[in-house]
Amino acid sequence: MHPQRVGNLSQGQRERLTYLEFRLYFMGEIGRPDLSARFGVAPAGATRDIAMYRELAPQNIDFDNSSKTYRISGEFAPIFEHPPQRVLSVLSLGFGDGVDGEPRSLLPCEFPATLSCPRMEVLAPICRAIHVKRPVAIRYQSMSSGESERVIVPIALVDTGLRWHVRAFDRKSGEFRDFVITRIQNPTILNEESVANERMDADIQWTRIVELDLVPHPRLSRPEIIQMDYGMQDGSIRLRVRAAVAGYMLLRWCIDASPDHSLKEEQYRLWLRDPLALYGVSSAKLAPGYRMPEKSIQEKNK
Repeated sequence: MHPQRVGNLSQGQRERLTYLEFRLYFMGEIGRPDLSARFGVAPAGATRDIAMYRELAPQNIDFDNSSKTYRISGEFAPIFEHPPQRVLSVLSLGFGDGVDGEPRSLLPCEFPATLSCPRMEVLAPICRAIHVKRPVAIRYQSMSSGESERVIVPIALVDTGLRWHVRAFDRKSGEFRDFVITRIQNPTILNEESVANERMDADIQWTRIVELDLVPHPRLSRPEIIQMDYGMQDGSIRLRVRAAVAGYMLLRWCIDASPDHSLKEEQYRLWLRDPLALYGVSSAKLAPGYRMPEKSIQEKNK
């Protein structure tokens, strides 16, 4: 391999060679038609890309003369990075941006159906407002207060695993809140700048990072299996997440956040070893089993 030459590749070359290597790594083979179909390059261009990859990593690729296909070699070692989340997304949804219609998986793959999808006519102006740092006038449906007219200043999108929401400063309440995108109607970007206290840097819950120490749930008799499931080092996982989303993540992952690991249902395979990590975290109320420290102390003193 020639690391310097890899670093000197153009963006287009890197994309094509990364795709070539991806096909070798996870499908076991690559042909000129695969590159031509993915990138719209002529056969001669696909041939040059394959030749370039063979020059960079000759040990990775063999030519099968009978099928005129290039196959993965027994000495294969990737020269590009293939992050697991991106790989799984590509295998299940296909390679590309979905501009050609419905995504096509590269392998038979099943995943949970999406029950809640934002409407593009709502999502698009929210995204533009985040990009240009402008306030947005919306009509919002709240479970607690019903329908209301609001002006919000969006700062980020959040996927909770169950739904998408936008983190935004709410001028009506004067604080940062989470707004479910599917409950937003008639978003209109206002022709004015946001002010300092409405921007991301002013959101304490967003800028605060908390460390979550997750361990196999104490009720389980085979903790070593849970350690394998989650690739634990030294028997635990340490995650750093934003305070604004910590509760959502613990809920999504079914983490027992009770101080005495009291949740016994089967879905709770992990326990938050130090619930005090959530002290002052506004989203902690969403974490399964979480109790405010003051309440826990009072119960122990009874």
